[in-house]
Amino acid sequence: MKVRLVRIGNSRGIRIPKPILEQVGLQGVIGLRVESERLVIAPARLPRAGWEEVFHAAGTSAHDELLLDALPPNEFDRKDWRWS
Repeated sequence: MKVRLVRIGNSRGIRIPKPILEQVGLQGVIGLRVESERLVIAPARLPRAGWEEVFHAAGTSAHDELLLDALPPNEFDRKDWRWS
């Protein structure tokens, strides 16, 4: 399919037919990037999408060992460190 660039102020744009938008699921905010001299338009990815499921799959942290508690004190710990 060929489309014509249209002037939008100092920029250019294209009109994407509704069936194509529906086919790829584009709506609202989209992602736009250049890959190998190609313009890629894709659904925008939400930051941290899927993190909640990964956290739940990792399980509880109730039995996790704190790494710093497992280390023996060093010279700095013995001589210079003071709680305020």
